[in-house]
Amino acid sequence: MSEKMNFQAEVNKMLNIVVNSLYSEKYIFLRELISNASDACDKLKYLMLSKPEIAKGNGELKIVLKPDDKANTLTISDNGIGMNKDDLINHLGTIAKSGTSEFVANMKENGSAADLIGQFGVGFYSAFMVADKVEIVTKKAGEKQAYKWISNGVDGFEIEETEKEGIGTEIKLYLKAEDMNFTDTIYLRHLVRAYSDHINYPIVLNMGEAGEETINTGSALWTRNKSEITQEQYKDFYQHISHNFDDPWLTLHFKAEGNIEYTSLLFIPSNQPADLFQPDQKHGLKLYVNKVFVSDKVEELMPNYLRFVKGIVDSSDLPLNISREMLQQNALVAKIKHGIVGRLLKELKKRAENYDDYIKFWNNFGMAFKEGIYEDFANREEIAGLSLFNSTESGEKLTTLDAYIERMKPEQKDIYYITGDDVKVLANNPQLEAFKQKGFEVLLLIDPIDEFWTQTLPNYKGKAIKHIAQADLDFKIERKEPKADEGSLDKLLKMMEEMFKDEVGKVVATERLASSPVSLTVENGQMSIHLERLMRNHQQQTAFNSTRILEVNPYHPLIIKMSEMTEDKKKKPEIEKVAKILLDQAKIAEGEPVGDPSFYVSTISDYILQGISDNKK
Repeated sequence: MSEKMNFQAEVNKMLNIVVNSLYSEKYIFLRELISNASDACDKLKYLMLSKPEIAKGNGELKIVLKPDDKANTLTISDNGIGMNKDDLINHLGTIAKSGTSEFVANMKENGSAADLIGQFGVGFYSAFMVADKVEIVTKKAGEKQAYKWISNGVDGFEIEETEKEGIGTEIKLYLKAEDMNFTDTIYLRHLVRAYSDHINYPIVLNMGEAGEETINTGSALWTRNKSEITQEQYKDFYQHISHNFDDPWLTLHFKAEGNIEYTSLLFIPSNQPADLFQPDQKHGLKLYVNKVFVSDKVEELMPNYLRFVKGIVDSSDLPLNISREMLQQNALVAKIKHGIVGRLLKELKKRAENYDDYIKFWNNFGMAFKEGIYEDFANREEIAGLSLFNSTESGEKLTTLDAYIERMKPEQKDIYYITGDDVKVLANNPQLEAFKQKGFEVLLLIDPIDEFWTQTLPNYKGKAIKHIAQADLDFKIERKEPKADEGSLDKLLKMMEEMFKDEVGKVVATERLASSPVSLTVENGQMSIHLERLMRNHQQQTAFNSTRILEVNPYHPLIIKMSEMTEDKKKKPEIEKVAKILLDQAKIAEGEPVGDPSFYVSTISDYILQGISDNKK
């Protein structure tokens, strides 16, 4: 007796997207189903290491394609690990764990599913691009009961108990009338050799009375000599393991020999995966031992800041029965990781010589890569050297720290930076005025991670890295204009400090401002205003709020005028009104919200109207 079930709501949305957005790439479904079958064989092969009896009588692991042009069906079967009822429901009825909501959201934003399918575990559903109905018969290794799963991809699915001789999974596609070409043996042979030739198990084409034919080479690509592998084959293998549809931006294939031997085939995608910054994103490399699949996405082999790297590692020095705990503790794994990271950084250094090429990588992965300056103590200076930054002098291009150092003025000792949310806003920050006058370049850092790596990398190639608020100044701007009277200025500063005692800790005169009347900063060594804002936005604000300092430019005509007005007590209300506007302006320059927006807007409007009226007289 069959049991009728509904798809998860998000699955229905996703199915509609897949079926209606990939018509130009219909052959994708075959690659996805063969890839899934290969994974099932991998899992059984690994399970057999500890339980050889579980696949007794199963024969050689393989994948079989059986087309039927008369019935217009195509069956893809494997004798891998198989599925039970729970697996069918969890894997084919719901994909909540795979980020389906993000898949749908990205589809709405990008309008193309081709670059997204596979990233969220939705490869199986591509079958409905060519099939009106999908029927699955499967039996899990170690279990006696087989199950049948049937769906038209529209109104849910049915599951019922059935009979099956061996373990594994058989997927039967009832093809749409316009997709009969997928029963053509010549076309199927072409597709397998073009997109699945590297699969490490025989892919057998069952042609009925005409017999069977193995149509792939069936050898692990990474074991071949690099000179024998084409770029197209590398691309196909990358798409197989990553479930992406772009070309790899970087392909790195090498064999390490010495104290520990391993082969690695690594790829950096051309496009940023949609889940790059998802907290629950699973990353890592596939681990093989002597071509035997051991584990999928081994995080111990790849640091988090390189989580976008896809690929495999195959070592003959690790035990075949290595467990998750052993992976975490095994010194050989740590050595492999060290070697892989070193080779990747070396390759990135080569590619960085071509800015137009390297910027493609940086735009996709730079924000994640910079996490390495903070996380990877051993390689932090090398990672910093490979990082790109906006600066006051770099123009439209980003700059490296080495290029920054080359441009430094002879009298400049340190590397300076400022943090914020927007490059254009930062470039006009009042605190930069003294630096601009002296011709000192300042890095404009806008990524959240910039607040953290700058605290863990105190210097680069002998140059201290300092926030502009921490600069050792001598930064007195050369002045010719008049300055506010010290006595009157002191009265103004005390008046403003009393007014703003709940918002700022100090109001002081500064020599660092040129054209701006005021600026807002914090005590040296305290949390920056930008970092405090980030913490607040993520609901992690601590009790240790930074002490705000309102810096006042004593050479600015407005400050001089306000100082003079302090001698007349009747002018106090007007001084207070202007002082509030100046504090709000300082907040805006730092990306902070103003205290009373309605007061700010109405007062500015009044002053504009007054100015226009005065000009008409």
